[in-house]
Amino acid sequence: MEAGNASTLKQRIAREIGTPALVVDLDTVERNIAKTQRLCNAAGVANRPHIKTHKSIRLMQMQLDAGAKGITCQKLGEAEVMAEGGAKDIFISYNLLGDEKMARLARLMQDAEMTVAADNPLVVSELAKAAAMAGRDLAVRIECDTGRKRAGVETPGEAITLARMIAATPGLNLAGLMVYPPEDAAEATNAFVAEVKTALASEGIPCDDLSSGGTPNLLHLGSLKGQTEHRAGTSIFNDRMMMAAGVAIEADCALLVYTTVVSRGGPERGILDAGSKTLTTETGWDLRGHGFVLEHPEAMIARFAEEHGMLDLSRCNDRPLVCEVVRVIPNHICPVVNVEGELVYVRGHEIIGTEDVAARGKLR
Repeated sequence: MEAGNASTLKQRIAREIGTPALVVDLDTVERNIAKTQRLCNAAGVANRPHIKTHKSIRLMQMQLDAGAKGITCQKLGEAEVMAEGGAKDIFISYNLLGDEKMARLARLMQDAEMTVAADNPLVVSELAKAAAMAGRDLAVRIECDTGRKRAGVETPGEAITLARMIAATPGLNLAGLMVYPPEDAAEATNAFVAEVKTALASEGIPCDDLSSGGTPNLLHLGSLKGQTEHRAGTSIFNDRMMMAAGVAIEADCALLVYTTVVSRGGPERGILDAGSKTLTTETGWDLRGHGFVLEHPEAMIARFAEEHGMLDLSRCNDRPLVCEVVRVIPNHICPVVNVEGELVYVRGHEIIGTEDVAARGKLR
């Protein structure tokens, strides 16, 4: 975007909508969606984007229209919103527990083809209740930990035991394995998966599907033997973490936070109207500060109060004035979208419209 057009758009955003604002460039979004779909197609794996990044029905539909097989959700609340918005093939990549969630899952099974994750026998037992309530079979995918040390069974033996349980449970169908491997764990993941599949094949238990995920792992598509689908979330917007990971450049960052300098308390200090409630406090991938200020790249968002972003301007020759609107690439875009309630859509220097984030705050 040319400097003059960017300045005009910033003024319009501040005047007509106000700051802080989450501004989404639809041209960049479309390029990002097409790139992810192209990478998946080239690797021969289905694209199942993770909507926890954008939580938007409009953006979900753009992904499906571009060729996505279905979607991934992290929580039931997200899945409910997306099913109401038209999603028909949904994978919930999270352990679900409790009668309330089983009843909700059973209702969802009437509207969409549902697949869910499990990494322990108790979750499998609970999911059988949902299948019974729905009166139809439920697909269950075993989550396996191959090095990230988050959720998932840690040994092939545990996965094999859980697969036997799923296969023997009325109402449940084994839908393969789910992994979210570290970017350098292809060898360990392949060994883990091979051991599980070999053992199950000897018992006549099919386990063909392998779902992997993560935007950084788009760089490694093809390294997992037998991968059938990929779950990338952040790739639709990108952020500083994805730039640090080498999967995006500045021009790929489709969502920018427009924020106003509201104070200059000292020559080397400034205050943005975007604080911890707008910009995430995450600083993964050894990032410096809490966001990248496009207009003043030497500036650092050094710390936060809830509504204050504290700028360290000590390295800046060109320092912002009070009332200047700046654009910030957040460190991690997913929590930013979840906190803010509205997306502002633009093309070039034109405001297209706004959208309430339909699945915002759907954390259960």
